[in-house]
Formats: sequence, C-alpha cells, structure tokens
Amino acid sequence: MTARIDAAFARCRAEKRAALVTYVMAGDPDPETSLKVLEALPRAGADIVEFGLPFTDPMADGPAIQAAGLRALKAGQDLAGTLALVRRFREGDADTPVVLMGYYNPIHTYGVARFLPDAREAGIDGLIVVDLPPEEDDELCLPAREHGLAFIRLATPTTDDKRLPAVLANTAGFVYYVSITGVTGTATPDFGKVAQAVSRITARTDLPVVVGFGVRTGAHAAAVAEGADGVVVGSALVDALARSLDAEGHAGEGTVEAVAGLVRELAGGVRGVTKG
Repeated sequence: MTARIDAAFARCRAEKRAALVTYVMAGDPDPETSLKVLEALPRAGADIVEFGLPFTDPMADGPAIQAAGLRALKAGQDLAGTLALVRRFREGDADTPVVLMGYYNPIHTYGVARFLPDAREAGIDGLIVVDLPPEEDDELCLPAREHGLAFIRLATPTTDDKRLPAVLANTAGFVYYVSITGVTGTATPDFGKVAQAVSRITARTDLPVVVGFGVRTGAHAAAVAEGADGVVVGSALVDALARSLDAEGHAGEGTVEAVAGLVRELAGGVRGVTKG
C-alpha cells in the first residue's frame, strides 16, 4: 500500500538523513505552471511531494496557502483537474511519492466511491485530510486503505498521551507532526520542543515522523532534521512562488526556479545533518 513512501524513507535512512517533504498547491497559479513546479520538486531535492487540493474554506491554512488556493480556484482548478495533473506527472516520474493534502468537502462532492479508484489510478500514494478526525475513519480513512492509499494523520502539540493512540490507529505511510498551534506559515517552532514531541510519538509507532509548519529556511530544515525522520515545507515554497508572479498573478520565466531554488536550499539543510 505504501511502497513508494516506504521506499523513499528507506533510501533516506540508507543515506543517514531525514527526508524532505515539499508542499505546493495544485493549479497555482495555473495548471500548466503547477505541473512544471511539481515536476521540478524531485529534481531539486524533494523526496516526497504533497499536492494541495484547493478549497474555498481552508481553515487550517495561513494567508499564503489561502491565497494560493484562491489563485488555483480562479484558474479553474478542481479535484478532477488535480488528479489529471498527477497523472501527467506520473508520465515522467514513477518513483516520487505524491500525497494529496486538503479538506474533505471536495472529495465528498466528487464522491468517495469514485474518488478512491481515480486517485489510485492517477498515481497518488496517500491522503492528508485535515478535517477528518479518527472518529470519522469509516468515512474515508478505512475505505482509502482498502484501495491501497495511505491515510496520513496529523499530530499536534495538543495531542496528549490519551489522544495519541487514536491518532496513530489507522495511520499509514508516516505521521505528520504539526510543530505549532495555529495555522500554517505564521510562526517559527521551538525546535527543542519539537524534538521532544517527536520522541514521544516515535516511542509509540514504527512509522516515520515528519515535522511541518514554520519551516522556512535551510537552517530551519537542518534543525528539524536533527530529531525527525522528515521535514515538511509548504508556506515558504508557496510564498516563493507568489513573489515571482506579476501584478495580475501570472507566472513568469522565473516562477518555477523561484520554488526549485528554495527546495535546493532546504535539501542542502536536510542533507547536511547526518543521522545515526
């Protein structure tokens, strides 16, 4: 079920380093540029990519990702179009894991019974659906696993020892630890506390634990890589893309490189930390 994800982490362990997980919004600022950005991520050093599913009410996302979603929606991006982009990505990349990240409403509207086989056929490896708690596992999590898709759960600073077993119960692929309380891209985490939290989670699961929210630079990535199996960067990449756009929000010649250049910096930070 998690062959590509497992292989990515195995490769990173063999290289004695953490994995770099990068997030970009599907369709931002337009579908064709979004595909080029997606294709550039692994070449620049990303081990796993999270592809954001645009939604009109992204309650866990900060201003940068909210704006990216609005740009994508304005360009006509929807769930079917997102699957089509992943399908095209797979024509040139059969190995990089792709995790679709977003909210349940677009999937529910599309239809779970239709979505799961379509997602698998498109080449998606896993799902992060931030507004479906463990109590709703029958809704999507368990059916997703039956279709060979990893359902990746978020743990947060407020996930205590009583709650953690429920969070871990049906999680597959990896555990995503949210390093701060609040929305994405709004604060820098306390890296010492993050390492302690990761240790608490790894004591209770064999799954890799990746850390995201608040990582913006190669130095940040290196600090997180010291104590985590993977580092997730999203808002910083979305910001880099946004800064490359013209006054009308259109991509320019430097848009793909603006994202890829930051990914190379982040990859350098992650790869600069040797793990035992």
